[in-house]
Amino acid sequence: MATAESKTKKPIKKTSKPRTHKEVERPLELIRKDPYLLDYAEAIKGRHEHALDKLKQLTNNGKKTLTDFANGHNYYGLHCNSRNWIFREWAPNATAIYLIGDFNNWQEIPEFQAQKDLKTGDWILKLPLKAIHHGDYYKLKIYWEGGSGERIPAWAQRVVQDVNTKVFSAQVWKPTETYQWKKKNFKPTVNPLLIYECHIGMAQDEEKVGSYTEFKDKVLPRIIKAGYNCIQIMAIQEHPYYGSFGYHVSSFFAASSRFGTPEELKALIDEAHCNGIAVIMDIVHSHAVKNEIEGLGNFAGDPNQYFYEGGRREHPAWDSLCFDYGKDEVLHFLLSNCKYWLEEYHFDGFRFDGVTSMLYYSHGLGEAFTNYGDYFNGHQDDNAICYLTLANLLIHEIDPRKITIAEEVSGMPGLACKFTAGGYGFDYRMAMNIPDYWIKTIKELKDEEWKPSSIFWEIKNRRADERTISYCESHDQALVGDKTIIFRLIDADMYWHFKKGDENYMAHRGIALHKMIRLATISTINGGYLNFMGNEFGHPEWIDFPREGNGWSHKYARRQWNLVDNEELDYQYLGLFDKAMLDVVKSEKNFNKTPIQEIWHNDGDQILAFTRGDLLFVFNFSPTQSYVDYGLLVPTGTYDVVLNTDAKVFGGNELNDDSITHFTNYDALYVNEHKEWLKLYIPARTAMVLKKN
Repeated sequence: MATAESKTKKPIKKTSKPRTHKEVERPLELIRKDPYLLDYAEAIKGRHEHALDKLKQLTNNGKKTLTDFANGHNYYGLHCNSRNWIFREWAPNATAIYLIGDFNNWQEIPEFQAQKDLKTGDWILKLPLKAIHHGDYYKLKIYWEGGSGERIPAWAQRVVQDVNTKVFSAQVWKPTETYQWKKKNFKPTVNPLLIYECHIGMAQDEEKVGSYTEFKDKVLPRIIKAGYNCIQIMAIQEHPYYGSFGYHVSSFFAASSRFGTPEELKALIDEAHCNGIAVIMDIVHSHAVKNEIEGLGNFAGDPNQYFYEGGRREHPAWDSLCFDYGKDEVLHFLLSNCKYWLEEYHFDGFRFDGVTSMLYYSHGLGEAFTNYGDYFNGHQDDNAICYLTLANLLIHEIDPRKITIAEEVSGMPGLACKFTAGGYGFDYRMAMNIPDYWIKTIKELKDEEWKPSSIFWEIKNRRADERTISYCESHDQALVGDKTIIFRLIDADMYWHFKKGDENYMAHRGIALHKMIRLATISTINGGYLNFMGNEFGHPEWIDFPREGNGWSHKYARRQWNLVDNEELDYQYLGLFDKAMLDVVKSEKNFNKTPIQEIWHNDGDQILAFTRGDLLFVFNFSPTQSYVDYGLLVPTGTYDVVLNTDAKVFGGNELNDDSITHFTNYDALYVNEHKEWLKLYIPARTAMVLKKN
């Protein structure tokens, strides 16, 4: 059977030789900036026109806006006005729908039977205000040809799990008093964007599921003090299985009730805004949970109502279902979902999960992506590309200051370029190569084999016209079966030799390299930096959510803040360094816009030096060799040390006197270049940042 994407896919013309600009009629900016894309101009233009055509269709040729189109959450689901409750649902395959719940003893009563609107195909039910009440639990009983079943409404905005039966139900949520925002017009200041990735449930020290309020009161102050200007919250959309980390979503419009109420989530976001912290949400539109009773898997007897048909319906690696982005109703659902979270909860944007999976028919599985042809070979889902483009247009139409980030590993060109330039419109893309590189380096190379040239290339390897979020590790690197950087470096010795004064070689090595790896990564950003909560102080062990295999324990699904609070332990060194590192980056005005100028690298010495504005970054990756009077040719002037990984306060040996001002030394050969030699003592396995006066 022909699917929607096969009808709209644009043919990709292949050429036998590179194209020139003259051969491409009015090339988009994306292509003009990258001549290697000239061979694929037709494909890029075809994707651009696909989005333009769909935009025109959805907005009635511009007579309304995309924002007007994305209002499904105000129409579908359960709502009330001054006289009635009104319920609406899109269920084209249904033959009958009843609203059942606490208010009618979960019985199918004629007064609670929805009627089908023959014009729209929607099911509609009107009830008097006294018929249902705030707090009531409810579901739908849906009939279709050959079957029936209980379902949670697709547009439900509150879903709760019974603590005893573990059954999920929608809940009427209409409190007498609506939340009053203290900070109504928050304007994020995120240059650079410093993201603290977090999970509400596992943010507590106690072995339990944490709450929105506990996070607001206990964890948010830590983030503010640490110097981050943005939090990225995982697992907000309701999901049946806690251990899925929030990535198997069932109710896309419901904030997970296991963490608290909608008002408590709003209070958390409001408090963050009052302290200058932007709040973005990890949004999952790349797939959905397979569950039928809790989710959309077989909503009204049609397994393909929201999802692709045939072999493309199920994700082969994630045991989940793939949305059919070629259906206007699915676009309406997902675009409305974006708008809902922005307007109802005042989120400042989204990190879109699983973008690679959306872009390719293969979901990126088993693909190497070694050349540009891999991005334009006809194996891409143009419907998904169109959806992502429209989502970015919508979000920035609502507010140009909103933030969108793509979690994407293939390197698809144009992902974080403006739509008008021929891109997909994301503000940032994740630099997923960097954590992979650090892990590979730690696992496979001896310390004396670490090459500064390779490190420098990898941490700044990106498209010049696209902003990225650099990071050493996210939640991915901490899950069971993997290890955080600190645990890879020190492993079991963290249990026995991580007390101040009792460190062994492995502990000292791990502390030193942990600081250097983070400093190298953040110092080369061109957009932002991300840290997963706890990793800033070297949180030990792994993440393992409660499951049958571990006796449903929360021992590893928490953050042990007591470790960094304990002044006798080394975790405090790493936490203090992380804050100082962020302070240094923020001290340079327009850090993102300052070019990275390499001063020197020598793989034999394992020395790397580069500048950004008035900041000079110097690294010595050698595990054994310290250097006296190591000369670096830098702009003439005086330099003060503003950060040193070897400082005692950060767990170092303090072999330098950082209070000394360093003067450059005259060299007649470089007078016209206004450069002189800066001679430094650079101890082994240390890094320092100096600021030009």
